[in-house]
Amino acid sequence: MSPKHQDTKLFDTPQMRQLDFVFLRAFVPLWQKKIFSKGTNRIIVIAFLFALVLLFISFKTKNPKVLMVTELGEITIELYPEKAPVTVQNFLQYVEENRFTDATFYRVVTPENQPGKEWKIEVIQGGLFEDVHPDMLPPIIHETTDQTGILHKDGTISMARNEPGTATSEFFICIGEQPFLDYGGKRNPDGQGFAAFGQVIDGMEVVRKIQKLPETGQYLDERVKILEVKLLE
Repeated sequence: MSPKHQDTKLFDTPQMRQLDFVFLRAFVPLWQKKIFSKGTNRIIVIAFLFALVLLFISFKTKNPKVLMVTELGEITIELYPEKAPVTVQNFLQYVEENRFTDATFYRVVTPENQPGKEWKIEVIQGGLFEDVHPDMLPPIIHETTDQTGILHKDGTISMARNEPGTATSEFFICIGEQPFLDYGGKRNPDGQGFAAFGQVIDGMEVVRKIQKLPETGQYLDERVKILEVKLLE
């Protein structure tokens, strides 16, 4: 089943059903009492219901946000579970189970440090760094940008991988637009691109600061510690 067909299921939760119930409980009695026909009351009730509808819609479409605290500053990231459910769930499991305790930013890719690469990109990469780490979860399926519609723009967060379906704990953040990383892009020979799943909404100055740090062969001379990663309310 494609992610588009999974969207409605994301809101079929006890919390969503409870909100539906509250909305109907407020609306139906007013309708039954025919309060809409009573002059001034009609305006008040319509305004109240309009506000309730706005609250109802905003609650249902709210995306989770994650705060990433680094040695150089904070980065706030909005995640898109309705578009990339598997990838977002994987990332949130690392966050909620405190699996990023040892995480760092360790790799930076700039136009100057990609000799021999025809299709150049600009990203910073972070995660658990080790190929095998006790906090690492099993690999997840590859959600392509063709499936999700989340393209690699300035500030997009995406999963690092080798073959499709090998992504685990490593992620990267784009600096500038990176179409070569999308599905069909030429950066990876398999043409499957990388699995984007969110967007930096605050702290891109920190991302750019990390990208400019001294490096050797794309790997930072001193890795930047990620001090905390937490889900915002």
